[in-house]
Amino acid sequence: MVREAVVVEAVRTPIGKRGGALSGAHAVDLSADVLRALAERAAIDPTVVDDVIWGCVGQVGDQAGNIGRYAVLAAGWPEAIPGTTINRACGSSQQALEFAIAGVLSGAYEVVVAGGVEVMSRVPLGAARAGGIPFGPRVLERYDDFSFNQGESAELIAHGLLAAGAGRVRVPFA
Repeated sequence: MVREAVVVEAVRTPIGKRGGALSGAHAVDLSADVLRALAERAAIDPTVVDDVIWGCVGQVGDQAGNIGRYAVLAAGWPEAIPGTTINRACGSSQQALEFAIAGVLSGAYEVVVAGGVEVMSRVPLGAARAGGIPFGPRVLERYDDFSFNQGESAELIAHGLLAAGAGRVRVPFA
């Protein structure tokens, strides 16, 4: 039997800006609001959810710990529903969705919720790097003049795929 993964519903909070109307909201509470609205909009009983996979880049301060799990609890969903939080930089929420799809296709899940959150007014960009070197000395040794630039990195990845004979580069959500 070939399994199929289907996105049933999508919910999001309003788009905020630094210091704006959502700046005082906690990431867990925003996520819980999304979970509640999702269950209502999709007309599903949360007890059927096998897992919640949540993306978050700045996992420090108010966003430290496991927002995916805490959001389940804050939404009032059953304690038996697990939740996890992943960080794949700016692709964290997209990766959460891809992990959810893979879980459904593999048969590990029947119903899984994927999403993500970032409240940059409460956890500023780069806060996770404050006071340390997250890459470690060996990465810095390996790459002279080391820096992260996501635009340049995307170009290098695309060129690498083309050079490797991938033929075309898939750009999700473009």
